[in-house]
Order: sequence, then structure tokens, then C-alpha cells
Amino acid sequence: MQFDRHGRRIWRDAQTLLDSEHTRRGVGEVAVPFGVCAEASNAAVGGTACPYRFRCTGCDHFRTDISYLPDLRAHLDDLLRSRERLFATTDLDDWARAEAMPSEQEVTRIRRLIANVEADRDQVTDSQRADVDQAVALLRRHRTVTLGMPSVRRTLPDLRPHLP
Repeated sequence: MQFDRHGRRIWRDAQTLLDSEHTRRGVGEVAVPFGVCAEASNAAVGGTACPYRFRCTGCDHFRTDISYLPDLRAHLDDLLRSRERLFATTDLDDWARAEAMPSEQEVTRIRRLIANVEADRDQVTDSQRADVDQAVALLRRHRTVTLGMPSVRRTLPDLRPHLP
């Protein structure tokens, strides 16, 4: 259940595609907040060089899926809180407020994306929805895992050797 930035379902006939087609499509992608990016120069450097200043929901290279729905809702809530906080502050010049203010277009885009993903999710049967929920839980659990090298605790030097 993947969606483009407009909330249109993509890969609707994924069952009929070959595994190699899925692999080919995934090679030029990089994970970004709320989905994946297929913009070539950004994917080539691991997602650190977006030429569009990480405005993912406004970019045709962005795709998301149903597993990002909680993150999209949280992002929408953050945008709305930021907007209210900026309306209430008197500490900013008008130009600084305008630069920091989430645009109405961005808020509308996120709302529409969430609504389309939820509407599509509601169209599946109960058994399919259970399968989707199970897959989403697995993906979200996998996304939170951070692998790294274990570290060994260092002993701190004794700063007061003269004391017993």
C-alpha cells in the first residue's frame, strides 16, 4: 500500500510484478522522513543532498506507504502546533515569522495525503486489513531498531589520588 505525494495509490497490481522489478525499482531509493525518495542525486549520496531542501511532500520523487501513517499524523500535528506558536509570538520580525511559518499548501497536502491513505486502507476486507496491520507493525518495529557497534565502558581517571 504505497502512495505518491498526491495520495494516489501506486503498485496497485504489485502481485503481478516480478520480484526483479521490485528490486530494480528499489535500487535508486533512499529513506527519508515519512517515506522514500527516488531523486537520483539525493539517493546517490544516501539522502543527504536533497536539491529541494527536503520538501518531500511537495516533490514527485517522494513515495510513502501506510506504515508511515502515524508519522504523517504526528508531522501534521507538529506543523499545526508550530503555526499556532508562531501566530502567538511577538519576538519575531514579520519576515522571520513568514520564513518559519508552515505554509497552508503544506498543511493541506499532508491532510490530503493522510485522508487518501486512510480511505484506501478502509477499502480492504477485514482479513486483508489484519494482514496489512501485521505488516505495518513489523515494518515499524524494524524501523526503530538502531544497529551499532557495542561500546566498552571507559574507566575515568582518578582525579584525587591522594584520598583513600
